[in-house]
Amino acid sequence: MAYQLIYTHRAYRDIRRLTPEIKQRVKTALEKYKDNPGFYAQKLTNPVFGSYRFRIGDYRVIFDIVEEQLSILRVGHRGDIYRGL
Repeated sequence: MAYQLIYTHRAYRDIRRLTPEIKQRVKTALEKYKDNPGFYAQKLTNPVFGSYRFRIGDYRVIFDIVEEQLSILRVGHRGDIYRGL
């Protein structure tokens, strides 16, 4: 079962700031991960950030699973993603 990808306004802003190569890498990974997100995701310990994360190289995608949707909350470099939340 493929989940539908839903992006928050903040996630769109985060993605817009990425380089074209990283944007393509994130897009390809998300298309792959949406078929079976539980296999690729790791649960976050602090629910303030979101429920789960994907690791895509040095970048992280923070998301929640709501029914049959992956709600993408944030996308950013691993060193910066958890700051300012």
